[in-house]
Amino acid sequence: MSKRKILLAEDDEDDRLFFQDFLQSRNDVVLMPIVENGVLLVDLLKCIENDADLPDLIILDQNMPKQNGLQTLEFLKQDKRFNHIPIVIYSTYADENLIKNGFEKGACIVLPKPVTKEGYNEMVETVFKICV
Repeated sequence: MSKRKILLAEDDEDDRLFFQDFLQSRNDVVLMPIVENGVLLVDLLKCIENDADLPDLIILDQNMPKQNGLQTLEFLKQDKRFNHIPIVIYSTYADENLIKNGFEKGACIVLPKPVTKEGYNEMVETVFKICV
């Protein structure tokens, strides 16, 4: 089984470190460089020359500066080069409105942000079952 490449956009340093620490313990994923907002995520994707090097999954925090998760999702789903990549929106506040808007804009799934290692593991397993 090949490793799945995950790209994360997360502005909170503690959440980035927690996510990175958690994924390093898994042997079925490769965590690409983590970016702090949607603008940096788009810039990183545009710099990837070979489409085979694009991520297999993108996880976007909803509440980021410069460009939030929904704005980034909308941009990526309108770009022919990136619109096939499954995208997850996650947020501390994953309410009905965010879930509805996320699905309307093309998110594979919208989830609450985990707070434990077990929660991250469950989130990744759910995402793999549904999105990848």
